[in-house]
Amino acid sequence: MYLFLSVFFLLYGGMHVYFFLKARAAFGFGWVAASFCALFLLAMIFAPLVVHALERLGADLFARWLSLLGYTWMGLLFLFCASSLALDGYRFFLYGAGVVFRRDFSALTLPFCPAFFASLLLSLAIGIYGYFEALSIHTEKIVIQTPKISKAIGRLRIVQISDIHLGLIVREKRLQKILTAVKAAKPDIVVSTGDLVDGQMDDLSGLAESFQDMTPPYGKYAVTGNHEFYAGLDQALDFTREAGFRILRGESLTVAGLVNIAGVDDMAGKTFGLYNEISAKEALARLPREKFTVLLKHRPLIDQNLVGLFDLQLSGHAHKGQIFPFSLITRIYYPTDQGLLRLNKNSYLYVNRGSGTWGPPIRFLSPPEITIIDLVYKRNIDLEKEVGPGK
Repeated sequence: MYLFLSVFFLLYGGMHVYFFLKARAAFGFGWVAASFCALFLLAMIFAPLVVHALERLGADLFARWLSLLGYTWMGLLFLFCASSLALDGYRFFLYGAGVVFRRDFSALTLPFCPAFFASLLLSLAIGIYGYFEALSIHTEKIVIQTPKISKAIGRLRIVQISDIHLGLIVREKRLQKILTAVKAAKPDIVVSTGDLVDGQMDDLSGLAESFQDMTPPYGKYAVTGNHEFYAGLDQALDFTREAGFRILRGESLTVAGLVNIAGVDDMAGKTFGLYNEISAKEALARLPREKFTVLLKHRPLIDQNLVGLFDLQLSGHAHKGQIFPFSLITRIYYPTDQGLLRLNKNSYLYVNRGSGTWGPPIRFLSPPEITIIDLVYKRNIDLEKEVGPGK
């Protein structure tokens, strides 16, 4: 946890230094303006820590407004740095071309002040668009044809939510949009693949009750994400249970004789000494292999020792980067940061983009989603066509 915070504040502080240098190059301001600018940037760097302290003191209203300001600034700053770095790369490319061809291409670059405003306006425009994208819940659907679903039932519908991050920013209105989309899908089973709550969750009064009229016939199941541990595991688990979910921590079961579900703790639990040490392999080994097996695991990482023991792993965590171009990084780290990936031994991984937002209330080229997974009986399977998009 301390390593994560150190790396985070090092990178986040570096982004602020970069912004300050760009602003000074653009405006050439003196020490008075520089001091005011530096004070604002320092306040924004430490805003997440101040928000956490305010919430612990019970000053929820102040914490909520500061979190909205601080995390919105975080998103806009990231967009500014990304666009400004792209212009720096373009400037460097022209400089290199000038050296190679012995020509002066400087007329093709923007001066520092127009370049600063171009990056600033672009980040603001994307930020406004991204705020509304974050409010628009998309429903994604996949169909898996399998003989492991009873012919008598024909189809079993699982709806996945993930990474809602209920807390200071994601509140009643956004939760209701998510739950309305889930109920409209008429699920047989609902699963939550972690980060149902955010790292700051002292006051979630009334939010658990919103889940209680969502009563799929075969139940609701959840696993921990990293933020359940950040928020305080006991209160996070209490909230999840109050919302009507059965929490699977290294546990597995066969639901109504129809489908197997197993779930494991997020690895963040090891940092806090709270990880349930029952292995996923042990949990999966208990299950009847003739039934379709769903593994709930927060992070979209594949343990090759488990491939073949489950039919479908459902994950979240990556948010598809949440704000492009951060998705370029998540694509490198994870086998996939969204959607369906076919593995060996006829197993699959599906990664939900997240139903809410972490940090900035902004998404760009990564709309929030709930996922409908239809498990459909099919006697003779053509393995190349087993999985198809929903109609």
